[in-house]
Amino acid sequence: MRGIFFEEDDAQAVVAKLLREGWEASVQRERLAGEDDDEDHPWAVLTDAPDIVFEVLVDQYDGWLDAEEQAPPVAQPLAPLDLPTGPKRIKRSDPGA
Repeated sequence: MRGIFFEEDDAQAVVAKLLREGWEASVQRERLAGEDDDEDHPWAVLTDAPDIVFEVLVDQYDGWLDAEEQAPPVAQPLAPLDLPTGPKRIKRSDPGA
């Protein structure tokens, strides 16, 4: 899971707290598309902490969660359809009936 923070101090504080609690955590600079100024890039905290633990810290330090996209579940293949073997008759063969 990844949290984004605009202040380096906040990102470092979150990492320190997660490490103290026994979770793996690291911080890195996050380059956003369209940002020209290197000083305006936010900080990303990556961790293996449970979602709820990390979410509380992200809220506490005014960051936001950047949930990773999960692959859609693989659908089970459907059984083949039982299709008719011949054409369907729309009109009756006996016009006088």
